[in-house]
Amino acid sequence: MKIQNLIKVAIAAIRRNKTRSFLTMLGIIIGVASVIAMLAIGEGSNASIQEQISSMGTNLINVMPASRNRGGVQQGRSMSQTLVVSDIEYLRNNSDLVKAISPEVQSSGQVIFGSSNWPTQMYGGNEEYTYIKKYEVASGRIFNSQEIKSSAKVCLLGQTVVDNLFGDDVDPIGQSIRFDKIPFKVIGILEEKGDNTFGQDQDDIILAPYTTVMKRITRQIYLRSIVISAYSEDQISQTSTQIEAGMRLAHKLKDTEENDFEIRTQDELISTFGSISEMMLVLLGSIAAISLIVGGIGIMNIMYVSVTERTREIGLRLAIGGKGKDILLQFLLEAVLLSVIGGIVGVVLGIITSNTVENIMGWPVLITSDAILISFLFCSFIGVFFGWYPARKASALDPIEALRHE
Repeated sequence: MKIQNLIKVAIAAIRRNKTRSFLTMLGIIIGVASVIAMLAIGEGSNASIQEQISSMGTNLINVMPASRNRGGVQQGRSMSQTLVVSDIEYLRNNSDLVKAISPEVQSSGQVIFGSSNWPTQMYGGNEEYTYIKKYEVASGRIFNSQEIKSSAKVCLLGQTVVDNLFGDDVDPIGQSIRFDKIPFKVIGILEEKGDNTFGQDQDDIILAPYTTVMKRITRQIYLRSIVISAYSEDQISQTSTQIEAGMRLAHKLKDTEENDFEIRTQDELISTFGSISEMMLVLLGSIAAISLIVGGIGIMNIMYVSVTERTREIGLRLAIGGKGKDILLQFLLEAVLLSVIGGIVGVVLGIITSNTVENIMGWPVLITSDAILISFLFCSFIGVFFGWYPARKASALDPIEALRHE
């Protein structure tokens, strides 16, 4: 029998039992929709995490003091004083893979304007700091090299600080604020960045020249960290190796001595969060795939019922010269058609569900063609796998016994 005729017979058999066919496909529909929705949520979360990590800095590399161990007690990085301004110049002059570099110092305190006050963080850097940390100036300007050299009392404010200090009718640019009793002139406002991956408000910040923060606020000569931007993500690992070698030379460390600094990169963060996301993705996909297997069992069950109901029909076809392989192919095609039609409906339902989750719940969702293709191929495999045995049983029926069947 031609394949076209077999397909027509299979479609006719499905249409004769619409309700039963729909209930059979329901497991496949729910399974495929679940797989697509789960994978879309997982992929969306993973992409969102990577985007947020990238928003923390451009190809960011952090050099920090190593934690100190005194008498077997770890004292943390805050007690370590190993990074100095001269390290910046050494790395700038001896590391050709470094695109931008800035010292980073930080202090917590209360910022005051008129009768308003707000607890916040003041960070100090050079003129490359905003580029490295991906801060854009919404209005005003960033401090220049002359202001850094003279430790000028100028600053830029994050939007959270602006919202809590100034009213709608006050332009912050040119205003004088106080931080730790030191007056600062506001020369710029930073564009909003929102929360980072760790839930920290990136707009609750004041930026000032690092020389000003070190001289007038922290009164220290040591740096909290050094922030560096590589030329590209592909060069982060190579740049980190070069920085490590340069820092060891700058600190005159012997081969037998351990580093008195630590290097952290975005790749490490992305790798850590990526492995967690992948684990969750596999877990969610596995749970959703169970629905597909249950749907496949439903197809097998219904095909068994169909074989039993149509035993006389099968016997008649075999008696008038029908071949066993035609009977096998016919019932196999019915199982595959049930699975494929269910898969198509499931794909549409999965896309609708994913978009609904994104629009109503605000979760990041990313529907990939791979997820759709994998789900569709898997449901087709389910149809073949679970439809084979009932189809094989139908093709192996004895024509005489089949015709005697009531």
